[in-house]
Amino acid sequence: MKNKMIAVVVLAGAWIVAAPPARAQAAASTDSPTVTDQDIQLLRQDLRSKKKQMIAANLTLTDAEATKFWPVYDQYSAEMTKLGDQRYALIKEYAKGFGSLTDAQAMSLLDRSLALDEATAQLRIKYVPIVSKVLPGTKTATFFQIDRRLSALIDLQLASQIPLVQQQQ
Repeated sequence: MKNKMIAVVVLAGAWIVAAPPARAQAAASTDSPTVTDQDIQLLRQDLRSKKKQMIAANLTLTDAEATKFWPVYDQYSAEMTKLGDQRYALIKEYAKGFGSLTDAQAMSLLDRSLALDEATAQLRIKYVPIVSKVLPGTKTATFFQIDRRLSALIDLQLASQIPLVQQQQ
């Protein structure tokens, strides 16, 4: 199981790391169109699908557990998606202002980004007792461990694509 999880995380990381830069490079080319909101929406939908597949591959559930767990997961994922929508809007705002951000704008972006981090942590805290009603403790912990690992991979890739504020000067 450990080797399977490592392999899946490595593959996920490779997929996540490889896909966005290729799209970003294509968008940066003068010969190709820019990345649209629809492109981003499709990428995010694909990431959510891959994330669910990885959770399914690494969280061993009985049929009875699966029947109870997946609707809870879908609800959790929908709430996470709303936070992701806010994060995407914040990134778009940053990109739009990049090159001319004032100190106040930079601080506002930072404050709102940290608030989203906190909201994400609070959502996980909210769902621990909900998930633990449908899964035993070890499987609840495993789910949140997998969820956190996959989110960290995505966050790392995203962060690597966003220039530092100081680079605008």
